[in-house]
Amino acid sequence: MVTLSLGLPNFGSWIGPDWRGLLDVARAAEDAGVDRVVVTDHVVMGRDTSAYTWGRFPTAPDGPWLEPLSCLTAIAAVTSTVRLATGILIAPLRPAPLLAKTVATVDVLSNGRVDLGVGVGWQRAEYDAMGLDFTARGRLLDDTIGACRALWSQLPASYSSASVTFDDVCCVPQPLQRPLPVWFAGTLNDRNVRRITTFGDGWIPIMGATLDDIRTGAARLRAATARPIDVQAPVRPVRSADGTVDLAATVAAVPELVDAGVTNIYVHVAAVADGPAQAAETLAQLVRELQAALR
Repeated sequence: MVTLSLGLPNFGSWIGPDWRGLLDVARAAEDAGVDRVVVTDHVVMGRDTSAYTWGRFPTAPDGPWLEPLSCLTAIAAVTSTVRLATGILIAPLRPAPLLAKTVATVDVLSNGRVDLGVGVGWQRAEYDAMGLDFTARGRLLDDTIGACRALWSQLPASYSSASVTFDDVCCVPQPLQRPLPVWFAGTLNDRNVRRITTFGDGWIPIMGATLDDIRTGAARLRAATARPIDVQAPVRPVRSADGTVDLAATVAAVPELVDAGVTNIYVHVAAVADGPAQAAETLAQLVRELQAALR
């Protein structure tokens, strides 16, 4: 089954001056039949964003950026069916026991709707601010999620790694979902394949990944494990001559993505709707066009 994820801007100016508008858009997404809403993460931002290699960084370093798990908690309170995802959360920036507790709490309060998308981020300043070694970020990610998995599944839990160690501790409540889905972002090098097949349930390809990258990566992951692994891919907005987004043309590439092994289609709301006031109508049409493209 192919699902639809909608990126929500928990940063920048698209929502407008009242951040509670984010909750209205999340409700509109649920009403339209969107499967997941997704928020993303930065804890602090250094002024130098030149290491961001995917174009112009979407906001100034001193722009507002809401904490994603807090956003999902608020969205959980005003929705009942749409899944709640991070895409991505920079997991190594949070102490593993605290992250495990926070995510489990959101999962319990949302009646089991959390999908935790994680990665290592790209800016050294965030790691420096937390007193962490940026060059060890891959290992820190492994240790963090390994520790969370232990705390989510064992009572009491014990875990030992280079950066996270605890013994005979209880972290309650545990998530309602067994297991709680974890999606890893990034290029599929050997380490990330091992990480996803050991700890993960889904893969979020790096920004700019080509169709061939996704096809090859999906096949590689599914050859490496018998467990089902979800694969996400974005669709880019296609604009008409008058500059408006053509939703039918935007989703026309979806069948090819599905043929490549993609199970989850990602669209950012700011790419298809001019503002929150247009979101409800636009999202309803987007879902209809996607359903038509998949028939």
